[in-house]
Amino acid sequence: MDSQLSLWFCSMSTAFCFVFFSFTLLFSLFSLLIFVLRLKLWCTCKICQAYLTSSWTKDFDNLCDWYTHLLKNSATGTIHIHVLGNIITANPANVEHMLKTRFENYPKGKPFSTLLGDLLGRGIFNVDGDSWKFQRKMASLELGGVSVRTHAFDIVGSEIQSRLLPLLSSVAGKEQVLDLQDVFRRFSFDNICKFSFGLDPGCLELSLPVSDLAEAFDLASKFSAQRALASSSLIWKVKRLLNLGTEKQLKEAIKVVDEFAEEMIKQRREEGFSDRYDLLSRFMGTINDDKYLRDIVVSFLLAGRDTVASGLTSFFWLLSQHPEVESAIREEVERVMGSSEQFASFNQMREMHYLHAALYESLRLFPPVQFDSKFAQEDDILPDDTFVRKGTRVTYHPYAMGRMERIWGPDCLHYKPERWLQNGRYVPENLYKFPVFQAGKRVCLGKEIALVEMKCVVLAVVRRFNIRVPHSNQAPRFAAGLTATLRGGLPILVQEREA
Repeated sequence: MDSQLSLWFCSMSTAFCFVFFSFTLLFSLFSLLIFVLRLKLWCTCKICQAYLTSSWTKDFDNLCDWYTHLLKNSATGTIHIHVLGNIITANPANVEHMLKTRFENYPKGKPFSTLLGDLLGRGIFNVDGDSWKFQRKMASLELGGVSVRTHAFDIVGSEIQSRLLPLLSSVAGKEQVLDLQDVFRRFSFDNICKFSFGLDPGCLELSLPVSDLAEAFDLASKFSAQRALASSSLIWKVKRLLNLGTEKQLKEAIKVVDEFAEEMIKQRREEGFSDRYDLLSRFMGTINDDKYLRDIVVSFLLAGRDTVASGLTSFFWLLSQHPEVESAIREEVERVMGSSEQFASFNQMREMHYLHAALYESLRLFPPVQFDSKFAQEDDILPDDTFVRKGTRVTYHPYAMGRMERIWGPDCLHYKPERWLQNGRYVPENLYKFPVFQAGKRVCLGKEIALVEMKCVVLAVVRRFNIRVPHSNQAPRFAAGLTATLRGGLPILVQEREA
């Protein structure tokens, strides 16, 4: 009798498992079918076909340049990539609508959070709602403090004097090609690690050592960004589930970042943090959740490293083509600082209006973050009468906006710092016309620190060296990533200026 009951129970268990897994499989296939139908993968419009077949690459080196072309030819400055479920706009009125007027309707959204969730977790750049408000308030108090800004200024000054200038001097006049993009990425990584964790990775030492953390961080950023390029999120999600290809590499890279962050947090708790100025120490006074701490600080690591390096790389590429701008900066420096070889002070930098304009003009043409996306929570209509369905991804495109005649005039493609000056003084533009630092409630909190860091580098370099790009007439080609990165780097030659 017991054996019959046991056999019956096994048969019922087998039948239940079969029914359960069959239902699960059918439900998954049904969900996949609905997902595919919503994606409109069969769309035959010219734009979607060009995207799916990559035929746009015949005429454009960069996806951002193809988007710019499409947006220029759009009467409203807005286009729709149906297969991606993405509305892309270069219309300032639409940008203001998203970032200010209907801010609550355009959060980062769950699809975006999922893309970067493995790397950024619950960090400020990957969350909405109360979590975002809490982190922003906390970061605003910290980054706005005089002591923190002074600490950041001291870190940058030390890295310039002890590493950047000696490195440039070591190759000056030797016809030795140096990758300036790599130099700035190392420089920025050293700075942001000191500022965020109180750790010096020493990436910019003369031997240019390989940093496991920097490499892991690069790979994690790169592969996270590549997820967004897939025509369906199902592709990378399946690869992640099966631990294949780039998803396997992403997992391994994030593990390195996680282990580093865990060790730093553990070490700081053991040593104490009340008398330290780095972000981790300052946040530890408020947050006890170590995973949350990791997410917050890694987010600042991402923002402070790649954006500054990208901005500086583009600036010196432009400067190599415009010696008149370089001369004007040197004349302004001499007028403000005289023959002093000391580091420029905050007050002296405030007097350098042309330098500020030259940097802003570079950021207009080559924003470190070329586009930014939100997801509509409810149906909406943009100011240019574009209908936005609930759940649609809506992207504003600063790179394209900087190249729009309707925004910047017929000379929009020219590098012209004077467009930011009136009577020799810098005059700001509407932030929704120039959303390089975002705008509205999400405007970049680290903007002033980043600009000071860039100014410090420019002043130190142009006063002592002539930086020349051998093939500066070649148009930039960008690698896929969260920030604008030049494929192949920026090879330069360095010469000491005559005294």
